[in-house]
Amino acid sequence: MELKKILWPTDFSGSAEKALPYVRSLTEKYNTEIHVLYVIEDIAHHKPWYGDFEQAHVDKIIRWEEKTANERLDQICKNYLEGCPLYIKHVAVGDPAQEILKLIDKEKVDTVILSTKGEKGNFRFGSVAEKVVKNSPVPVITIPAEEAV
Repeated sequence: MELKKILWPTDFSGSAEKALPYVRSLTEKYNTEIHVLYVIEDIAHHKPWYGDFEQAHVDKIIRWEEKTANERLDQICKNYLEGCPLYIKHVAVGDPAQEILKLIDKEKVDTVILSTKGEKGNFRFGSVAEKVVKNSPVPVITIPAEEAV
């Protein structure tokens, strides 16, 4: 088996962070690229919860989210992935599971490493992780919720 590209999706939660030792270990062993992905939830598709938002307002919120996400990804890459040969940051807008699956295809990722429970997770195995595991064309390494606390 040859690993050239690893995808680590993060929602900036402590659970997602617990996958980092696995990402680093495989990266060091196989000298792989690390693709780090953060997905911004697309609020434009939601029904209005407190009046209607104009598209310009939604766009402004998403631009702010993108800026913040890029800053946090820079911190993660600097603090945790500095010794890794190559890391590539991605920010997407949409459904997290769908965006992960799209990036697998687009970047020709060899494996995905993610926590089984994300920031909004109420169950032991999160819905994003479940969708990715069930639909991924490549192996997915899941870090159990017990470890990812």
